[in-house]
Amino acid sequence: MFTTLIQLYKQAYSGLSKNSWYLSIVMLINRSGTMVVPFMTIYTIRELHFTIEQSGYIMAIFGVGAVSGGFIGGKLINKIGFYDLQVGALLTGGLLFLILGYQRNFISMAIFTLVLSICNESFRPANSTAIAHYSTEENKTRSYSLNRLATNLGWAFGGGLGGLLASINYHLLFWVDGCTNIAAGVLLLILMPRSKVAKTIKEAAAGFDEVFSSAYRDGVYLVFILLATLFATCFFQFFIMQPVFYKVQWHFNERLIGSLLAWNGVLIVLVEMVLINWLEGKRQPLTYIASGILVTGCSFVLLNVMPHVPWVALLIVTMVTLGEMLSMPFMNTFWIGRSNVRNRGEYAALYSMSWAGAQIIAPFLGSQVIAYGGFEMLWWLLGGVCLFVACGYVVMKKSKPTDKKVPVLP
Repeated sequence: MFTTLIQLYKQAYSGLSKNSWYLSIVMLINRSGTMVVPFMTIYTIRELHFTIEQSGYIMAIFGVGAVSGGFIGGKLINKIGFYDLQVGALLTGGLLFLILGYQRNFISMAIFTLVLSICNESFRPANSTAIAHYSTEENKTRSYSLNRLATNLGWAFGGGLGGLLASINYHLLFWVDGCTNIAAGVLLLILMPRSKVAKTIKEAAAGFDEVFSSAYRDGVYLVFILLATLFATCFFQFFIMQPVFYKVQWHFNERLIGSLLAWNGVLIVLVEMVLINWLEGKRQPLTYIASGILVTGCSFVLLNVMPHVPWVALLIVTMVTLGEMLSMPFMNTFWIGRSNVRNRGEYAALYSMSWAGAQIIAPFLGSQVIAYGGFEMLWWLLGGVCLFVACGYVVMKKSKPTDKKVPVLP
């Protein structure tokens, strides 16, 4: 049995390009310092003495910048390339995290949060385009899952360490987040020299004569993006309002909250690549997406009906993670399957913008529902929205083809 397990892991990780591994190593370093955003709501409420509504506005402002950054990033990919954009965003974002840690009033916090999020989120479409560039039709979902694995391995480390640092001094979070951003940018320059990357991009573009078609005119994809935005709005509550809920309603301490966030990353590291390798190609991507969203919705509902104890929180985090593993890798499969080398920046930007847009809606929605109806109403609402989105993807699967036939990069 142990030998069989080893073989499963070996198959899951084989056949991926060297540059896909490099991009994942860079992502691992970057995400190992991800501490500020998960603890931002608690930090602004406890340390800066903002109200829950003000804290929600700060996170919404982060979302406004994220949408802008995703759009700008998509446009810049065709002008300066995904490589330069990634390096610039990482180095600049690192410096901005250090500056943000010194802001103490609402106005300055809002301004620097906006600038930081524009810079930070322009990295996402560039990174997604880079992964697509170095993947094939056979391994595209696993390539994205490898990147997600690195993200969540970093998250597991960063979430746990973040909880420990927050219990000592919240200001340490900004220093660690900023320095790991800068380190990731420097590492990208070392592992993937610019001259070599530019050569592979030129070779891929040569001989590609497909007519440019805009992602903004792809009706099927726009419906997909709308549903993805609704789901992301629900999913972000796991990071934005659920930690606050655990703190103020279930009276968990910061270390336990950090450990729960870390468990999400640990599960993804242990399970996702093997799961994706087993599932890929067996069913349409929208089938897995709908199933994952439904599981996530059920996890929110359980917050209202289960006892307030740590093992229940662990179960809920496990369910959220399962839903995430089923849905998000295949969301990437869907958008890359509809794109080509000429319009991939736009498709990546729209997908990034859908999640960034949710960062605007999620904190505002969460804070307003809590203010007027309490946490219980929020969890019922999220469960209902997830059910609606899952049904939407099922209908979409039956009525429209899931893929548009487009050339695939070598």
